[in-house]
Amino acid sequence: MADRPEVPTARRPVAVIAVAGLAQNVAMGLSKVPFRSPLRGVFSPFENLAAATTRQVVRSFMGYSSSLPVEEFRSIELVLDRLCRVVLPPWVRFRDGVDRTDGEVGGVPGIWLRPRSVEPRATILYLHGGGYIGTSPEMYTSWVATLVAGTGAEAFVPDYRLAPEFPFPAGLDDAVSVHRALRPQAAGGVLVVAGDSGGGGLATSLVEQIDGDGDRGPDAVVLLSPEVDLDLDDPSISENAGTDILPWNIPVSPYLRGVDPADHRVSALHARVECYPPTIVVSGGLEMFRDSVRRLVDRMGSAGVEVQAVEVDGVFHVFPILLPWSSCAREVVGRIDDFVDGVVERVAVSSDRAGRSATD
Repeated sequence: MADRPEVPTARRPVAVIAVAGLAQNVAMGLSKVPFRSPLRGVFSPFENLAAATTRQVVRSFMGYSSSLPVEEFRSIELVLDRLCRVVLPPWVRFRDGVDRTDGEVGGVPGIWLRPRSVEPRATILYLHGGGYIGTSPEMYTSWVATLVAGTGAEAFVPDYRLAPEFPFPAGLDDAVSVHRALRPQAAGGVLVVAGDSGGGGLATSLVEQIDGDGDRGPDAVVLLSPEVDLDLDDPSISENAGTDILPWNIPVSPYLRGVDPADHRVSALHARVECYPPTIVVSGGLEMFRDSVRRLVDRMGSAGVEVQAVEVDGVFHVFPILLPWSSCAREVVGRIDDFVDGVVERVAVSSDRAGRSATD
């Protein structure tokens, strides 16, 4: 979003100083890693060290960037966005056989990721994370390409509007516009809505909004560590603050801007859940959203929703994205691939039956 003309960024000298400050803060954070038992964990000692390093880098980035004026924050985001635009497309083309192109759906800009050698058999609307305030589609190129390669689907990652420049409901409005445009043209007639963290929370808001409007919703939902209760009052918020990548003071005010955090439009735990299609929910046992994710899964199950819960012990928020090399991340990706396979087969059978009924 930082490259939108209506979004102000810092002057170049200030932006350079901000980036330098980020590098210094990350370096200082990394210096603490050896003193925090980095070899302990659920992986091998070397993998535990890699996980501990990843956690500290992300923590340092979040802590530093969230303390900046918004113009400087957007400048850092713009630098990372442009770097990802250069580096990641060749990488995913080589590694996954996935092509990246710019696009616009429903009036919302974004990026398309498509398998090179096969016709896509489904379409994924992927809502990127970032706590409703940060990151971009470009930063998600590698992760979404992994989903595309595994599922055989195409994916559109919209550059939806973020707070504080565009508080609720701007991001939801963008997501609804994209969904309405994609629904009738989804590859194979299959549309999957997916998202992580704040994007996972936005995905839940989207499902309820679409159902409330009386429109046809997605055929399936994939949620990774979704932010589904903006009250942030579960025990795991404090219990796991020392083991997660998220800052202990998770910012939600810029997004809400006066909206009640218990409003059903922003917190799925206060919304209707019986409207959900088949859903898979992935979370980590050491993340701050652990309890809210568990409660959402329980509510879905009680409401008769076909839901799969995948909670992995010993790992933190959005671990499949941040620890792609880990065995648990690879297992989760396999579970998502199988889940989408089942959805595609189910839609195909349903379409075949509808076609036969029409000709009888």
